[in-house]
Amino acid sequence: MEEVYVVRHRHLVEGVPIRQLAREMGIDRNTVRRYLRGAPPGVGKPRGVSGAPTLDAVQPRALEILEDSKRWTAGKQRLTAARLHAMLVGEGKNASYTVVKQIVREWKRRKQEVFVPLVYKPGDLAEVDFFEVLVDVAGTRRKAHMFVMRLMHSGRDFAWLYPRQDQTCFIDGHVRAFAHLGAVPHRLAYDNLKAAVRKMLVGSERELQTRFVALATHYLFEASFARPRTGHDKGGVEARGKGIRWQELVPIPSGPDLATISAALLSRLDARTTTAFADEYAAMLPPPSIAFRSARCTPGVSVSSRSLVKVDGSHYSVWTTWARRDVTVYAGVDEITFVFAGDQRLVSHPRQSFGGRSVDYRHYVRELAHKPQALRQVADELIAALGEPFDAAWRMLVDQHGPKQAARVFAQVLQAIEQRGEHDVACEVRAALASGEALQLAVRPRTEATSMPREQLPSSLAGIEVLSGAAADYDTLLGGVQ
Repeated sequence: MEEVYVVRHRHLVEGVPIRQLAREMGIDRNTVRRYLRGAPPGVGKPRGVSGAPTLDAVQPRALEILEDSKRWTAGKQRLTAARLHAMLVGEGKNASYTVVKQIVREWKRRKQEVFVPLVYKPGDLAEVDFFEVLVDVAGTRRKAHMFVMRLMHSGRDFAWLYPRQDQTCFIDGHVRAFAHLGAVPHRLAYDNLKAAVRKMLVGSERELQTRFVALATHYLFEASFARPRTGHDKGGVEARGKGIRWQELVPIPSGPDLATISAALLSRLDARTTTAFADEYAAMLPPPSIAFRSARCTPGVSVSSRSLVKVDGSHYSVWTTWARRDVTVYAGVDEITFVFAGDQRLVSHPRQSFGGRSVDYRHYVRELAHKPQALRQVADELIAALGEPFDAAWRMLVDQHGPKQAARVFAQVLQAIEQRGEHDVACEVRAALASGEALQLAVRPRTEATSMPREQLPSSLAGIEVLSGAAADYDTLLGGVQ
């Protein structure tokens, strides 16, 4: 700055000519002129401004090629400054690589987007996205998908971990978030993810998925979507998802299941809630009295001849009386439920990953009661499902008779379960094990004895009581026989 001061003072105050100043101070006359215009040291002519002969000669053709390159480049196969220089030289243009780099740099600068500082009103906008994270579930490290909803005015976050990033988990995240916050934002911003968008139309218009439309209609929020491949359109949740991974998920969290890890994560996020949420809460929409059902409903799903239903690449068992019929499937995040019209019973299974299999052999009691050899084949799985006291009864039968005969006897127990229900037969089996009574007798069909009303008996027989016989009486009668 001292040099600028001296130049300006000597010329403007003392009247020393520019040529003399340049010679005495050892600087260029153009530099003296810039100082006189008020430019600080080190500031020269702005880049990209025409005036240099080579630049002026090359720049129009270079810009034309750059604009046209959109047609014949794609993805990572882009036009570089080096390749542009080679193309210009091939056309006979006398341009240095430095000049071409300057042209490309200025072209890119003009193409860059200018961002507008936004204002977020209370309750107006929330942003939603999924993020991949690592967790340790039951001692095994695995990938999970973190659903994040960020309220843009107060900065409050909701997060929950899911095993998949499908539409069911996407909808379940909304239902959980609205229930936890106790309110619904007026507007939610998303990427163009398939869980919400079926087809992208012109401009900001989207054709939405049916279940997502039902979700938005139920909670009365407006859905808005970012421009394709433009993450900064919802930069708030993008940055916050990265922040949650660094601040709350390091070291990698562990727990017996995803629900436990999610609850602990949400508790830590709630501890960061600021007083600004009170203003936001007051401006948000009230949630409906009935929560949206996140499980996907699929009617008319066929049951195979093995009484198995295939859902999303996995197989689940149902009651054998439903075999070769159609059922309605409710596929939730962690549970699959099957409903058959006209049957009050529901069948539920833990949801399996692709290619998995969940079979409850209690569904096959009706068939196994008539197939002792099949019963022997699946005895371990069936007994594990039935539990006490049937496991003790099975072990006793195997010890006494061996597995082949034990299967025949236990088939009679299954027949009793089919006729009278698992609870009543369990009581009978428990009593038989305590008394030592044979299981065949303990679970035999109950027949009610028919008796004539006392008022219809002849008067000579009305006062006679006939006691029913018992097997133990024969032991007494035969006690003296040698």
